[in-house]
Amino acid sequence: MDDINIDFLTEDEVKADVLIEGLPGIGQVGKLVVEHMIQELGAEKIVDITSIFLPPQVLIEPGGRVRLPNNEVYLWKNDEGRSIAFLIGDFQSTSNEGHYLLCEAYLDIAEELGVKRIYTLGGYGVGHLTEESRVLGAANDESLAAGIVVAGGVMTGEEPGGIVGASGLLLGLAAMREIEGICLMGETPGYVVDPKSATAVLAVLCRLLGITVDATRLAEHAAEVEKILAKYEEMEKGREEENLTYIG
Repeated sequence: MDDINIDFLTEDEVKADVLIEGLPGIGQVGKLVVEHMIQELGAEKIVDITSIFLPPQVLIEPGGRVRLPNNEVYLWKNDEGRSIAFLIGDFQSTSNEGHYLLCEAYLDIAEELGVKRIYTLGGYGVGHLTEESRVLGAANDESLAAGIVVAGGVMTGEEPGGIVGASGLLLGLAAMREIEGICLMGETPGYVVDPKSATAVLAVLCRLLGITVDATRLAEHAAEVEKILAKYEEMEKGREEENLTYIG
């Protein structure tokens, strides 16, 4: 097995205007968005990626069949010739070296598809529940900032910080190849799968792309999670009240 194996599943010439990354991360925000878009748009898988830089394990599927972990690229295109590639998968790299090498491989695929802009998606952990999830943006070119704000995002950068993993590295490495890159991060507690934050990111992303994607199923999932969290908070509050000790 090579360090990184890239398997194109079609012999047809395929092209994409943009690539959207949604690998696992904080709150699974990016992955939720991309999974939802793939399902709603009916995108088809065109690339399989396996690598020794992914965790050393197999995944068990229904029926007991096992498979190696992998990442995938899907492609959607409409009748007007618009096309979007989606990068999604089971894991990010387990090592620093692997992060760089896998991101370079993802960019090799993007260049082969003719991609001119990359969107990376993720969560921005705030450590607590929020009433509304802001969508924070960053870009590898200052000229992209205005578009993010118009689409409803909030530009980061008031304080020093960083974007860890593929969502950040892809932007930095893409700039070296003269590929535009935008990162959208939805505010999230960071300790739960967060479809509410994913819904907010999806809305900003769709405005940037100029497309419409039905968010109903994602919003319904968010409402279910909100109910569960509300019940959990109520239970925790009850326990705290029971444990109060009064001295007098």
